[in-house]
Amino acid sequence: METIAKEFEEPPGTGRPPHPWGNVPPSQWNDWRWQLSHRLSSLEELSQVIHLTPSEREALASPERFRTDITPYFASLMDPDDPNCPIRRQVVPTAHELVPFAAEMEDSLSEDAHSPVPGLVHRYPDRVLMLVTTQCASYCRYCTRSRVVGNSHAQFSPADYDRQIQYVAANPQVRDVLISGGDPFTLPLKVLDSILARLRAIPHVEVIRIGTRVPVFLPQRVNDELVNTLKRYHPLWVNIHFNHPKELAPEVEQAVNRLADAGIPLGSQTVLLAGINDCPNVIMALVHKLVKNRVRPYYLYQCDLVHGAGHFRTPVAKGIEIMEALRGHTSGYAIPTYVIDAPAGGGKVPILPNYLISMSESRVIIRNYEGFISTYTQPTDYVSHDPRTCPYCQQRHSEGGQEGVAGLLSGERLAIAPEGWEQVHHREQPVPLPTVPAHAPEVVQR
Repeated sequence: METIAKEFEEPPGTGRPPHPWGNVPPSQWNDWRWQLSHRLSSLEELSQVIHLTPSEREALASPERFRTDITPYFASLMDPDDPNCPIRRQVVPTAHELVPFAAEMEDSLSEDAHSPVPGLVHRYPDRVLMLVTTQCASYCRYCTRSRVVGNSHAQFSPADYDRQIQYVAANPQVRDVLISGGDPFTLPLKVLDSILARLRAIPHVEVIRIGTRVPVFLPQRVNDELVNTLKRYHPLWVNIHFNHPKELAPEVEQAVNRLADAGIPLGSQTVLLAGINDCPNVIMALVHKLVKNRVRPYYLYQCDLVHGAGHFRTPVAKGIEIMEALRGHTSGYAIPTYVIDAPAGGGKVPILPNYLISMSESRVIIRNYEGFISTYTQPTDYVSHDPRTCPYCQQRHSEGGQEGVAGLLSGERLAIAPEGWEQVHHREQPVPLPTVPAHAPEVVQR
Protein backbone atom coordinates (compact mmCIF):
# COMPACT_ATOMS: atom_id res chain seq x y z
CA MET A 1 0.00 0.00 0.00
CA GLU A 2 2.87 2.44 0.66
CA THR A 3 4.03 2.38 -2.98
CA ILE A 4 0.51 2.79 -4.28
CA ALA A 5 -0.29 5.60 -1.83
CA LYS A 6 2.78 7.56 -2.94
CA GLU A 7 1.75 7.20 -6.57
CA PHE A 8 -1.67 8.63 -5.71
CA GLU A 9 -0.29 11.89 -4.26
CA GLU A 10 0.46 13.96 -7.36
CA PRO A 11 -2.14 15.22 -9.86
CA PRO A 12 -1.88 14.04 -13.45
CA GLY A 13 0.50 15.83 -15.81
CA THR A 14 0.11 16.63 -19.47
CA GLY A 15 0.05 13.52 -21.62
CA ARG A 16 0.13 11.24 -18.55
CA PRO A 17 -2.39 8.58 -17.58
CA PRO A 18 -5.57 9.78 -15.82
CA HIS A 19 -5.77 10.44 -12.10
CA PRO A 20 -4.64 8.95 -9.73
CA TRP A 21 -1.66 7.66 -11.69
CA GLY A 22 -0.61 10.97 -13.19
CA ASN A 23 2.86 10.84 -11.73
CA VAL A 24 3.62 7.34 -13.03
CA PRO A 25 6.26 7.51 -15.79
CA PRO A 26 4.96 6.34 -19.18
CA SER A 27 7.68 3.69 -19.26
CA GLN A 28 6.08 2.06 -16.22
CA TRP A 29 2.47 2.68 -17.22
CA ASN A 30 3.04 1.02 -20.57
CA ASP A 31 4.80 -1.98 -19.01
CA TRP A 32 2.30 -4.82 -18.73
CA ARG A 33 4.26 -6.36 -15.88
CA TRP A 34 3.96 -3.11 -13.89
CA GLN A 35 0.24 -3.12 -14.59
CA LEU A 36 -0.13 -6.67 -13.25
CA SER A 37 1.98 -6.04 -10.15
CA HIS A 38 -0.03 -2.90 -9.27
CA ARG A 39 -3.52 -4.33 -9.61
CA LEU A 40 -6.13 -3.08 -7.16
CA SER A 41 -7.81 -5.74 -5.06
CA SER A 42 -8.70 -4.41 -1.61
CA LEU A 43 -11.27 -2.02 -0.20
CA GLU A 44 -8.44 0.31 0.87
CA GLU A 45 -6.88 0.43 -2.60
CA LEU A 46 -10.13 0.93 -4.47
CA SER A 47 -11.33 3.61 -2.05
CA GLN A 48 -8.42 5.75 -3.27
CA VAL A 49 -9.63 5.45 -6.86
CA ILE A 50 -13.45 5.58 -6.69
CA HIS A 51 -16.07 6.72 -4.19
CA LEU A 52 -17.25 3.33 -2.98
CA THR A 53 -20.93 2.71 -2.31
CA PRO A 54 -22.07 0.82 0.81
CA SER A 55 -22.84 -2.17 -1.43
CA GLU A 56 -19.34 -2.14 -2.91
CA ARG A 57 -17.80 -1.79 0.55
CA GLU A 58 -19.80 -4.73 1.86
CA ALA A 59 -18.70 -6.95 -1.02
CA LEU A 60 -15.04 -5.94 -0.83
CA ALA A 61 -15.03 -6.70 2.91
CA SER A 62 -16.54 -10.14 2.42
CA PRO A 63 -14.18 -13.13 2.44
CA GLU A 64 -16.79 -15.04 0.40
CA ARG A 65 -16.53 -12.84 -2.69
CA PHE A 66 -15.01 -13.92 -5.99
CA ARG A 67 -11.46 -12.69 -6.44
CA THR A 68 -11.03 -8.98 -7.26
CA ASP A 69 -8.03 -7.69 -9.23
CA ILE A 70 -8.21 -4.61 -11.47
CA THR A 71 -5.34 -3.34 -13.59
CA PRO A 72 -4.56 0.37 -13.12
CA TYR A 73 -5.23 0.87 -16.83
CA PHE A 74 -8.78 -0.54 -16.64
CA ALA A 75 -9.40 1.22 -13.33
CA SER A 76 -8.46 4.52 -15.00
CA LEU A 77 -11.49 4.09 -17.30
CA MET A 78 -13.94 3.89 -14.37
CA ASP A 79 -16.09 6.86 -13.37
CA PRO A 80 -15.15 7.45 -9.71
CA ASP A 81 -18.52 9.08 -8.95
CA ASP A 82 -20.92 6.84 -10.86
CA PRO A 83 -21.66 3.40 -9.37
CA ASN A 84 -23.51 2.54 -12.60
CA CYS A 85 -20.43 3.15 -14.76
CA PRO A 86 -20.39 0.20 -17.22
CA ILE A 87 -16.64 -0.24 -16.77
CA ARG A 88 -16.81 -0.14 -12.99
CA ARG A 89 -19.78 -2.52 -12.69
CA GLN A 90 -17.93 -5.27 -14.57
CA VAL A 91 -15.02 -5.52 -12.16
CA VAL A 92 -15.95 -3.94 -8.79
CA PRO A 93 -18.00 -6.35 -6.66
CA THR A 94 -21.29 -5.38 -5.05
CA ALA A 95 -23.34 -7.04 -2.33
CA HIS A 96 -25.70 -8.39 -5.02
CA GLU A 97 -23.17 -11.02 -6.06
CA LEU A 98 -23.16 -12.48 -2.55
CA VAL A 99 -26.87 -13.34 -2.79
CA PRO A 100 -27.72 -16.74 -4.35
CA PHE A 101 -30.53 -16.96 -6.92
CA ALA A 102 -32.92 -19.83 -7.55
CA ALA A 103 -31.50 -21.30 -10.75
CA GLU A 104 -27.77 -20.87 -10.11
CA MET A 105 -25.30 -23.71 -10.61
CA GLU A 106 -21.64 -24.10 -9.72
CA ASP A 107 -20.76 -25.54 -13.14
CA SER A 108 -23.67 -24.28 -15.21
CA LEU A 109 -22.28 -25.56 -18.52
CA SER A 110 -21.35 -29.02 -17.16
CA GLU A 111 -17.79 -28.60 -18.36
CA ASP A 112 -16.46 -30.97 -15.72
CA ALA A 113 -18.79 -33.72 -16.97
CA HIS A 114 -17.35 -33.36 -20.49
CA SER A 115 -13.72 -33.32 -19.34
CA PRO A 116 -11.90 -36.56 -20.26
CA VAL A 117 -8.62 -35.21 -18.83
CA PRO A 118 -8.06 -32.31 -16.40
CA GLY A 119 -8.58 -28.94 -18.07
CA LEU A 120 -9.84 -30.26 -21.41
CA VAL A 121 -13.52 -30.08 -22.36
CA HIS A 122 -14.76 -32.17 -25.31
CA ARG A 123 -18.38 -31.14 -25.77
CA TYR A 124 -18.67 -30.86 -29.57
CA PRO A 125 -17.66 -33.55 -32.12
CA ASP A 126 -14.75 -31.80 -33.86
CA ARG A 127 -13.40 -29.31 -31.33
CA VAL A 128 -12.16 -29.12 -27.78
CA LEU A 129 -11.70 -26.44 -25.16
CA MET A 130 -8.24 -26.46 -23.58
CA LEU A 131 -7.95 -24.63 -20.24
CA VAL A 132 -4.34 -23.63 -19.64
CA THR A 133 -4.49 -21.27 -16.66
CA THR A 134 -6.80 -20.14 -13.87
CA GLN A 135 -5.42 -16.59 -13.82
CA CYS A 136 -6.71 -13.44 -15.54
CA ALA A 137 -5.47 -9.87 -15.82
CA SER A 138 -8.68 -8.71 -14.13
CA TYR A 139 -11.73 -10.64 -12.97
CA CYS A 140 -15.21 -10.17 -14.43
CA ARG A 141 -17.91 -10.33 -11.78
CA TYR A 142 -20.09 -12.64 -13.95
CA CYS A 143 -17.32 -15.18 -14.71
CA THR A 144 -18.66 -18.53 -15.91
CA ARG A 145 -15.69 -20.39 -14.40
CA SER A 146 -15.56 -18.57 -11.07
CA ARG A 147 -15.50 -22.01 -9.41
CA VAL A 148 -11.86 -22.39 -10.54
CA VAL A 149 -10.72 -19.08 -12.08
CA GLY A 150 -8.78 -16.80 -9.79
CA ASN A 151 -7.67 -19.62 -7.52
CA SER A 152 -3.88 -19.46 -7.41
CA HIS A 153 -3.81 -22.90 -5.78
CA ALA A 154 -5.67 -24.56 -8.69
CA GLN A 155 -3.18 -23.85 -11.45
CA PHE A 156 -2.70 -26.16 -14.43
CA SER A 157 0.70 -27.84 -14.61
CA PRO A 158 2.97 -29.01 -17.46
CA ALA A 159 1.74 -32.53 -16.71
CA ASP A 160 -1.83 -31.33 -17.36
CA TYR A 161 -0.72 -29.83 -20.69
CA ASP A 162 0.86 -33.17 -21.60
CA ARG A 163 -2.38 -35.07 -20.96
CA GLN A 164 -4.46 -32.49 -22.82
CA ILE A 165 -2.23 -32.53 -25.90
CA GLN A 166 -1.96 -36.32 -25.84
CA TYR A 167 -5.76 -36.52 -25.84
CA VAL A 168 -6.00 -34.19 -28.85
CA ALA A 169 -3.31 -36.16 -30.70
CA ALA A 170 -5.14 -39.43 -30.03
CA ASN A 171 -8.49 -38.18 -31.36
CA PRO A 172 -8.26 -37.41 -35.10
CA GLN A 173 -11.80 -36.00 -35.22
CA VAL A 174 -10.54 -32.94 -33.30
CA ARG A 175 -9.72 -30.33 -35.93
CA ASP A 176 -10.21 -27.16 -33.84
CA VAL A 177 -8.68 -26.34 -30.43
CA LEU A 178 -9.82 -23.36 -28.38
CA ILE A 179 -7.26 -22.28 -25.77
CA SER A 180 -8.81 -20.50 -22.80
CA GLY A 181 -8.69 -20.40 -19.04
CA GLY A 182 -8.35 -18.03 -17.18
CA ASP A 183 -6.63 -15.98 -19.81
CA PRO A 184 -3.91 -17.57 -21.99
CA PHE A 185 -2.28 -14.17 -22.61
CA THR A 186 -1.30 -14.02 -18.91
CA LEU A 187 0.92 -17.08 -19.34
CA PRO A 188 4.68 -16.63 -19.69
CA LEU A 189 5.32 -16.31 -23.41
CA LYS A 190 7.63 -19.34 -23.37
CA VAL A 191 4.82 -21.51 -22.01
CA LEU A 192 2.24 -20.22 -24.50
CA ASP A 193 4.70 -20.66 -27.35
CA SER A 194 5.32 -24.29 -26.33
CA ILE A 195 1.60 -25.09 -26.19
CA LEU A 196 0.99 -23.54 -29.62
CA ALA A 197 3.97 -25.36 -31.16
CA ARG A 198 2.85 -28.74 -29.83
CA LEU A 199 -0.71 -28.27 -31.06
CA ARG A 200 0.44 -27.10 -34.48
CA ALA A 201 2.58 -30.24 -34.78
CA ILE A 202 -0.56 -32.41 -34.66
CA PRO A 203 -1.53 -33.03 -38.31
CA HIS A 204 -5.32 -33.12 -37.82
CA VAL A 205 -5.47 -29.86 -35.83
CA GLU A 206 -6.47 -27.42 -38.56
CA VAL A 207 -7.35 -24.34 -36.49
CA ILE A 208 -6.15 -22.97 -33.17
CA ARG A 209 -8.19 -20.33 -31.37
CA ILE A 210 -7.41 -18.26 -28.28
CA GLY A 211 -10.07 -16.70 -26.04
CA THR A 212 -8.84 -13.64 -24.17
CA ARG A 213 -9.83 -10.42 -22.42
CA VAL A 214 -6.25 -9.20 -22.01
CA PRO A 215 -6.49 -6.71 -24.91
CA VAL A 216 -9.31 -5.03 -22.92
CA PHE A 217 -7.86 -5.25 -19.41
CA LEU A 218 -4.18 -5.09 -20.27
CA PRO A 219 -3.59 -3.78 -23.83
CA GLN A 220 0.07 -3.19 -22.96
CA ARG A 221 0.55 -6.97 -23.09
CA VAL A 222 -0.19 -7.04 -26.82
CA ASN A 223 3.33 -6.04 -27.79
CA ASP A 224 5.55 -7.01 -30.72
CA GLU A 225 6.99 -9.96 -28.80
CA LEU A 226 3.55 -11.52 -28.26
CA VAL A 227 2.29 -10.78 -31.77
CA ASN A 228 5.43 -12.16 -33.45
CA THR A 229 4.98 -15.38 -31.49
CA LEU A 230 1.32 -15.77 -32.40
CA LYS A 231 1.72 -15.22 -36.12
CA ARG A 232 4.07 -18.20 -36.40
CA TYR A 233 1.12 -20.52 -35.80
CA HIS A 234 -1.38 -19.62 -38.51
CA PRO A 235 -4.18 -20.44 -39.01
CA LEU A 236 -4.75 -18.92 -35.58
CA TRP A 237 -7.80 -16.94 -34.50
CA VAL A 238 -8.25 -14.71 -31.43
CA ASN A 239 -11.63 -14.09 -29.83
CA ILE A 240 -11.67 -11.06 -27.53
CA HIS A 241 -14.38 -10.42 -24.93
CA PHE A 242 -15.87 -6.93 -25.40
CA ASN A 243 -19.01 -5.84 -23.54
CA HIS A 244 -19.25 -2.06 -23.94
CA PRO A 245 -18.05 0.56 -26.47
CA LYS A 246 -16.19 2.42 -23.71
CA GLU A 247 -13.80 -0.52 -23.51
CA LEU A 248 -12.46 0.34 -26.97
CA ALA A 249 -10.18 3.12 -25.72
CA PRO A 250 -7.24 4.24 -27.91
CA GLU A 251 -4.85 1.79 -26.20
CA VAL A 252 -7.20 -1.10 -26.93
CA GLU A 253 -7.72 -0.04 -30.53
CA GLN A 254 -3.95 0.00 -30.96
CA ALA A 255 -3.68 -3.51 -29.48
CA VAL A 256 -6.37 -5.08 -31.68
CA ASN A 257 -5.02 -3.39 -34.79
CA ARG A 258 -1.58 -4.79 -34.02
CA LEU A 259 -3.12 -8.27 -33.94
CA ALA A 260 -5.08 -7.66 -37.14
CA ASP A 261 -1.99 -6.32 -38.91
CA ALA A 262 -0.30 -9.65 -38.12
CA GLY A 263 -2.98 -11.44 -40.13
CA ILE A 264 -4.82 -12.80 -37.09
CA PRO A 265 -8.62 -12.94 -37.60
CA LEU A 266 -10.38 -11.34 -34.63
CA GLY A 267 -13.81 -12.04 -33.18
CA SER A 268 -15.70 -10.54 -30.27
CA GLN A 269 -17.75 -12.34 -27.64
CA THR A 270 -20.18 -10.20 -25.64
CA VAL A 271 -22.18 -11.14 -22.56
CA LEU A 272 -25.61 -9.52 -22.28
CA LEU A 273 -25.48 -7.77 -18.89
CA ALA A 274 -28.27 -5.91 -17.09
CA GLY A 275 -27.39 -2.27 -16.48
CA ILE A 276 -24.28 -2.47 -18.67
CA ASN A 277 -25.21 -3.27 -22.26
CA ASP A 278 -28.89 -4.31 -22.18
CA CYS A 279 -29.75 -1.59 -24.67
CA PRO A 280 -29.99 -1.98 -28.46
CA ASN A 281 -28.19 1.31 -29.01
CA VAL A 282 -25.30 0.37 -26.72
CA ILE A 283 -24.83 -2.92 -28.60
CA MET A 284 -25.14 -1.08 -31.92
CA ALA A 285 -22.42 1.37 -30.87
CA LEU A 286 -20.26 -1.56 -29.73
CA VAL A 287 -20.53 -3.60 -32.94
CA HIS A 288 -19.88 -0.54 -35.09
CA LYS A 289 -16.76 0.28 -33.11
CA LEU A 290 -15.64 -3.35 -33.35
CA VAL A 291 -15.93 -3.67 -37.13
CA LYS A 292 -14.22 -0.30 -37.48
CA ASN A 293 -11.27 -1.96 -35.75
CA ARG A 294 -11.46 -5.17 -37.82
CA VAL A 295 -13.06 -7.22 -35.04
CA ARG A 296 -16.02 -9.37 -36.17
CA PRO A 297 -18.91 -9.55 -33.66
CA TYR A 298 -19.24 -13.28 -33.02
CA TYR A 299 -21.53 -14.13 -30.09
CA LEU A 300 -23.93 -12.24 -27.86
CA TYR A 301 -24.27 -14.53 -24.84
CA GLN A 302 -27.20 -14.79 -22.51
CA CYS A 303 -25.70 -14.55 -19.02
CA ASP A 304 -24.91 -17.98 -17.56
CA LEU A 305 -26.58 -19.38 -14.45
CA VAL A 306 -23.45 -19.00 -12.35
CA HIS A 307 -23.22 -17.86 -8.72
CA GLY A 308 -22.67 -14.14 -8.39
CA ALA A 309 -24.23 -13.27 -11.75
CA GLY A 310 -27.91 -13.20 -10.80
CA HIS A 311 -28.16 -9.40 -10.83
CA PHE A 312 -26.61 -9.28 -14.31
CA ARG A 313 -29.22 -11.55 -15.90
CA THR A 314 -31.81 -10.23 -18.34
CA PRO A 315 -34.93 -11.87 -19.77
CA VAL A 316 -34.27 -13.64 -23.06
CA ALA A 317 -36.80 -11.21 -24.55
CA LYS A 318 -34.23 -8.44 -24.10
CA GLY A 319 -31.77 -10.30 -26.31
CA ILE A 320 -34.45 -10.81 -28.98
CA GLU A 321 -35.24 -7.09 -28.81
CA ILE A 322 -31.57 -6.28 -29.40
CA MET A 323 -31.36 -8.66 -32.35
CA GLU A 324 -34.47 -7.08 -33.88
CA ALA A 325 -32.76 -3.68 -33.58
CA LEU A 326 -29.60 -4.94 -35.32
CA ARG A 327 -30.90 -7.01 -38.26
CA GLY A 328 -31.55 -4.72 -41.21
CA HIS A 329 -30.31 -1.66 -39.33
CA THR A 330 -26.63 -2.46 -39.77
CA SER A 331 -24.41 -4.64 -41.93
CA GLY A 332 -24.79 -8.39 -41.65
CA TYR A 333 -21.14 -8.85 -40.67
CA ALA A 334 -21.71 -6.50 -37.71
CA ILE A 335 -24.44 -8.71 -36.22
CA PRO A 336 -23.43 -11.33 -33.63
CA THR A 337 -25.31 -14.57 -33.06
CA TYR A 338 -27.40 -14.39 -29.90
CA VAL A 339 -26.99 -17.67 -27.99
CA ILE A 340 -27.88 -19.39 -24.77
CA ASP A 341 -25.12 -21.73 -23.68
CA ALA A 342 -27.60 -24.40 -22.65
CA PRO A 343 -27.34 -25.41 -18.97
CA ALA A 344 -26.29 -28.99 -18.20
CA GLY A 345 -23.94 -29.13 -21.17
CA GLY A 346 -26.29 -28.57 -24.09
CA GLY A 347 -23.86 -26.21 -25.84
CA LYS A 348 -24.58 -22.95 -27.63
CA VAL A 349 -28.12 -22.65 -28.96
CA PRO A 350 -28.86 -19.72 -31.33
CA ILE A 351 -31.89 -17.65 -30.32
CA LEU A 352 -33.21 -15.44 -33.12
CA PRO A 353 -36.36 -13.51 -33.97
CA ASN A 354 -38.76 -15.50 -36.14
CA TYR A 355 -38.62 -14.25 -39.72
CA LEU A 356 -40.40 -17.33 -41.14
CA ILE A 357 -44.16 -16.78 -40.97
CA SER A 358 -45.49 -19.84 -42.78
CA MET A 359 -44.65 -22.41 -45.45
CA SER A 360 -46.31 -24.74 -47.94
CA GLU A 361 -44.87 -27.14 -50.52
CA SER A 362 -44.71 -24.35 -53.07
CA ARG A 363 -44.16 -21.13 -51.11
CA VAL A 364 -42.43 -19.70 -48.05
CA ILE A 365 -43.86 -16.62 -46.33
CA ILE A 366 -41.21 -14.43 -44.73
CA ARG A 367 -41.03 -11.01 -43.13
CA ASN A 368 -38.14 -8.54 -42.91
CA TYR A 369 -36.98 -6.24 -40.12
CA GLU A 370 -39.57 -3.60 -41.12
CA GLY A 371 -42.47 -6.05 -40.98
CA PHE A 372 -42.62 -6.25 -44.80
CA ILE A 373 -44.13 -9.63 -45.68
CA SER A 374 -43.06 -11.39 -48.85
CA THR A 375 -43.43 -14.72 -50.64
CA TYR A 376 -40.57 -16.88 -51.87
CA THR A 377 -41.58 -19.46 -54.48
CA GLN A 378 -40.00 -22.87 -54.03
CA PRO A 379 -38.60 -24.83 -56.99
CA THR A 380 -40.67 -27.62 -58.54
CA ASP A 381 -37.86 -29.47 -60.32
CA TYR A 382 -35.23 -29.68 -57.56
CA VAL A 383 -33.24 -32.92 -57.60
CA SER A 384 -32.20 -33.66 -54.04
CA HIS A 385 -28.55 -34.08 -53.16
CA ASP A 386 -27.57 -37.75 -52.90
CA PRO A 387 -25.30 -38.35 -49.89
CA ARG A 388 -24.51 -41.87 -51.16
CA THR A 389 -22.49 -40.43 -54.07
CA CYS A 390 -21.01 -37.42 -52.24
CA PRO A 391 -17.39 -37.98 -51.09
CA TYR A 392 -17.75 -35.39 -48.32
CA CYS A 393 -20.80 -37.16 -46.93
CA GLN A 394 -19.05 -40.50 -47.12
CA GLN A 395 -16.02 -39.16 -45.30
CA ARG A 396 -18.11 -37.70 -42.50
CA HIS A 397 -20.11 -40.91 -42.22
CA SER A 398 -16.89 -42.92 -41.85
CA GLU A 399 -15.66 -40.62 -39.09
CA GLY A 400 -18.85 -41.06 -37.06
CA GLY A 401 -19.55 -38.73 -34.15
CA GLN A 402 -22.44 -36.80 -32.62
CA GLU A 403 -24.88 -36.41 -35.52
CA GLY A 404 -27.84 -35.10 -33.52
CA VAL A 405 -30.75 -33.67 -35.52
CA ALA A 406 -28.56 -33.57 -38.65
CA GLY A 407 -28.40 -37.35 -38.43
CA LEU A 408 -32.21 -37.53 -38.61
CA LEU A 409 -32.32 -35.28 -41.67
CA SER A 410 -29.66 -37.31 -43.45
CA GLY A 411 -31.43 -40.60 -42.73
CA GLU A 412 -28.64 -41.91 -40.52
CA ARG A 413 -31.08 -42.36 -37.65
CA LEU A 414 -34.82 -42.75 -37.30
CA ALA A 415 -35.25 -41.16 -33.89
CA ILE A 416 -33.50 -39.58 -30.93
CA ALA A 417 -34.77 -40.92 -27.62
CA PRO A 418 -34.32 -39.26 -24.22
CA GLU A 419 -32.18 -41.05 -21.66
CA GLY A 420 -34.11 -43.91 -20.10
CA TRP A 421 -36.86 -43.78 -22.74
CA GLU A 422 -36.58 -47.46 -23.66
CA GLN A 423 -36.66 -48.56 -20.02
CA VAL A 424 -39.76 -46.45 -19.34
CA HIS A 425 -41.57 -47.92 -22.33
CA HIS A 426 -40.39 -51.50 -21.83
CA ARG A 427 -43.30 -53.77 -20.97
CA GLU A 428 -42.76 -57.10 -19.27
CA GLN A 429 -44.07 -60.03 -21.34
CA PRO A 430 -46.82 -61.81 -19.37
CA VAL A 431 -45.97 -65.22 -18.02
CA PRO A 432 -47.84 -67.74 -20.24
CA LEU A 433 -50.56 -69.75 -18.53
CA PRO A 434 -50.09 -73.53 -18.48
CA THR A 435 -51.90 -75.23 -21.32
CA VAL A 436 -54.30 -78.10 -20.61
CA PRO A 437 -54.58 -80.94 -23.20
CA ALA A 438 -58.00 -81.18 -24.82
CA HIS A 439 -58.54 -84.77 -23.58
CA ALA A 440 -56.63 -84.61 -20.35
CA PRO A 441 -57.86 -87.03 -17.72
CA GLU A 442 -59.97 -85.50 -15.01
CA VAL A 443 -58.10 -84.94 -11.83
CA VAL A 444 -60.01 -86.03 -8.82
CA GLN A 445 -59.05 -84.43 -5.58
CA ARG A 446 -59.41 -86.58 -2.52
